Amino acid sequence: MAAMARRREPHALAMVVETRGSTSAHAGDRALIDAAGTVLLGWVGGGCAEGAVRQAALDGLEDGTPRLIELDLDDEVLGVGMPCGGTMRVFVAPVLPPPTLWIVGHGRVAESLCRIGAELGFRIVVSDVPAPEPDRFPGAEEIIGDDYDFARLQPGRDDSVVIATQHKGDHLSAVRALRSSAGHVAIIASRKRAALMRDFLRDEGFGPAALARLRAPAGLDLGAQAPAEIALSVLAEIVMRRRGGTGTPRDAGASERPAWAEATP
Repeated sequence: MAAMARRREPHALAMVVETRGSTSAHAGDRALIDAAGTVLLGWVGGGCAEGAVRQAALDGLEDGTPRLIELDLDDEVLGVGMPCGGTMRVFVAPVLPPPTLWIVGHGRVAESLCRIGAELGFRIVVSDVPAPEPDRFPGAEEIIGDDYDFARLQPGRDDSVVIATQHKGDHLSAVRALRSSAGHVAIIASRKRAALMRDFLRDEGFGPAALARLRAPAGLDLGAQAPAEIALSVLAEIVMRRRGGTGTPRDAGASERPAWAEATP
């Protein structure tokens, strides 16, 4: 599992947590299952029981949710087709590599994105074309330089791309990001610049589905001004969309206007 984690290979760990009656597996038995549904190591029962666990592993790797499944080994019709005389429960936990935050650009906002993103558990890759300075991005796993056509910008579907190039080549990096499978593409820009970018991307052939992944201007409305505040607003939006949040205050039902806002001019 440690080796697979280092290689960023999704996998699942299945563990028998309870058995009743006659079963071939016992509580505590475990199995390691890869992204193809193959049992690499371990044992959680044979035949149809293993097939059911493998399918649960694949489902968990798809949605990222652990599941507790109950297998009836005695009912050939309603169970798993193995009349062994018992039942067992198996906990199946997906182990997914952390999503990557691709930061395109440099400067104080990019540095804050790197620092806060690393604290949030993202794998950080920085594409800083002019002059990569590792000391300015201590949380980055990789810093890419001399990638003027952004060919090495290859995010996956669970990854996020934040473009903070300050208008320098942002249209080119946006094209590259939207042509990838990145689930979230954010551009730090003014509303005017963001509108121009959307027009450019439409002219490049991107339709509504692709543009739906684009957040421009990026971030939640926090009234951010300082670079770290801007980075916080961008990452807050990424976390919100990743976790299915709404961005509304959690105590919104308590009052229409929080007390601290009353003193704000």
